[in-house]
Amino acid sequence: MQTRDSQLRGKVAIVTGAGRGIGRAIALAYARQGAAVCCAARSMGQVQETAAQICAEGGRAIAVCTDVADFESVERMVREAEEAFGGLDIVVINAGVGGAQQSVEASDQQTWRTTIEVNLIGAYHCAKAAVPALKRRGGGKVIAVGSGLGQRGIAGVSDYACSKAGLWMLTRVLAQELAQHGISVNQLIPGPVVTQMTGDQMARNTFEGEWAKSPEDVAPLALFLATQPEPGPTGQNFSLMRRDT
Repeated sequence: MQTRDSQLRGKVAIVTGAGRGIGRAIALAYARQGAAVCCAARSMGQVQETAAQICAEGGRAIAVCTDVADFESVERMVREAEEAFGGLDIVVINAGVGGAQQSVEASDQQTWRTTIEVNLIGAYHCAKAAVPALKRRGGGKVIAVGSGLGQRGIAGVSDYACSKAGLWMLTRVLAQELAQHGISVNQLIPGPVVTQMTGDQMARNTFEGEWAKSPEDVAPLALFLATQPEPGPTGQNFSLMRRDT
């Protein structure tokens, strides 16, 4: 493994969407700082690869097949993390879909609904299931991976933009609800990241003038948020975008 540090030694983290892209990069970064990581995603094969890499490098990880749109599946994810590692300290709500990329008029109703169910209701499921575990631990961190499109939408991405706008409001409300329990809730906006999900958008220069980064470029900010003191920032928006969101 790369040189291990101890910023997250003794901490337990769940990272959803950990099978690839940003989620995978964050899961690896947390493990390299000493955290035990529950790697969750719908694709068991991909998430097993992430967990296997962590373990091969000397870290601790489990892989849990999780559909964030299914609350029972999310509850099982949290339960398995607690059973495997004895508690829960950090939750990274990252799993999501890219949406239809069509106008409202041309959009497919089911695709629009699915985007909301995964990106927004899935985030709600993760928070609802994780909060009791974080309270049992006496505090913790919730990090929601948002999008600049949730702050300032553009034509053709109504489903995705609305789901991320809702996620930002969920972040702020949760922060108010959980502050008294020592649980901080913040949003991380990566900006344009070259992943399997965003490749087509990059090719169309949708993010012209922005910093097109790799998933690994996002990990330091995710680590920063996971290591803030308590009380620390909560209900805040941390962005890696070059332009105003």
